[in-house]
Amino acid sequence: MLEFPYSPKDTSTGTGPEEVSAALAARGVRYGAISFVDMHGKSKAKMVPIEHLDRSAAGSELFTGAALDGVPQEVNDEEVSARPDVQGGIQMPWRPEVAWFPSDLWLESAPFEACSRQILKRSLEDAASYGFSFNLGIETEFFLLRDEGGEVGPASEADTLDKPCYDLKGLLDNFSVVDDIVSSMNQLGWGVYSFDHEDGNGQFETDFAYTDALTMADRFVFFRLMVGEIARRHGLFASWMPKPFGDRTGSGAHYNMSLADSSGTNLFADPDDPRGCGLSTLGYQFMAGILRHASAICALIAPTVNSYKRLVKQGSMSGLTWAPVLACYGNNNRTNMLRIPLGGARVECRAADSSNNPYLGAAMMLAAGMEGIREDLDPGEPNGTNMYMLSDNELASRGISWLPRTLQEAVAALDGDPLAIKVMGSEMHQAWVAEKNAEWESYHTTISSWERDRYLKFF
Repeated sequence: MLEFPYSPKDTSTGTGPEEVSAALAARGVRYGAISFVDMHGKSKAKMVPIEHLDRSAAGSELFTGAALDGVPQEVNDEEVSARPDVQGGIQMPWRPEVAWFPSDLWLESAPFEACSRQILKRSLEDAASYGFSFNLGIETEFFLLRDEGGEVGPASEADTLDKPCYDLKGLLDNFSVVDDIVSSMNQLGWGVYSFDHEDGNGQFETDFAYTDALTMADRFVFFRLMVGEIARRHGLFASWMPKPFGDRTGSGAHYNMSLADSSGTNLFADPDDPRGCGLSTLGYQFMAGILRHASAICALIAPTVNSYKRLVKQGSMSGLTWAPVLACYGNNNRTNMLRIPLGGARVECRAADSSNNPYLGAAMMLAAGMEGIREDLDPGEPNGTNMYMLSDNELASRGISWLPRTLQEAVAALDGDPLAIKVMGSEMHQAWVAEKNAEWESYHTTISSWERDRYLKFF
């Protein structure tokens, strides 16, 4: 699917790399960014003249995997190549002479098993073998911040309310940069249907149309790149840190999920649901699979040390963090990990944060959901109460467990989950566990300002 921000989609354009490069050149594109992600979901690329797109599609752009996180190779191994999805090209709104191409990594003549995008494709192929397609929408929350001599604060100095959520004045104070972001999304045809000031000072959210999971993962990766570049042009920076301020809410990237059949019919919709959530039996089975693997999933959708400072009950000026702490589900109740919004027909996972690699997160989420369907799992009755307020005894009586409290706990769960190994492949699974254990060890052995403040003159 070609997307061009400055002219209507040309459905007559050919689909091969030569036709695509010619169409892009006619729109002023001079270069293609042949882009893939490392294990963290960070964009990596080589830039090629657009007339060489055909060579890139054949595997001419080589990368040394040993130079990157989560491309598990030794320095003496054969290089991997990045092969662009030529129909997924996006002309950069802020730099229209460049088109960004999401790409798959290959090793010699076969897909590279540890490529994040290929991992998602394998999960999608498994679902397709049952006649299902996986639709995904990701809610994008992020901070726009200013750094003045090391003092970091909200983009607008006037953005100081204790409860700034949905504050119109705060949104208008930052309107020029937010409008640039939203206008760019709409130029790309992403269908933004709302945006707002979120619950943290300098925090914003954009909501846009769902699509198939692979396209949504591509868009989320591109979105982080685009927002960062637009913010920089306004003298700001964008932060995807899940919890940058201890007294403010963190940034989620809620996954909104559904399965469809070959005709595009949403298979999660059931207006006659006896549980009153508007969800089908298939949807409940899907949720049950996710809940079974919730701790391991957290390692991928909440993948940093800082992520678990977001997944707490309290810790913001508004009184709540709005983030889940328990592996449970409910209707329109935001205190559950999995929420069925009003109207049903989709499942929202609220544990995912803005630092996640969407290819890995979506792959594991889908695989867990498919396991729930294959094994006819049942998540039980929905939880409609404030789950933050229940005692451990009440949780135990309902069979509800806590989500991991730290990255270390989440990685241990991922390390011991056979489904994770199957989904990620042994090489990526081992690389992920090793990298994240090293991240935890580095954090655990670092002396923080909190420790010095508390203990340096304790006696």
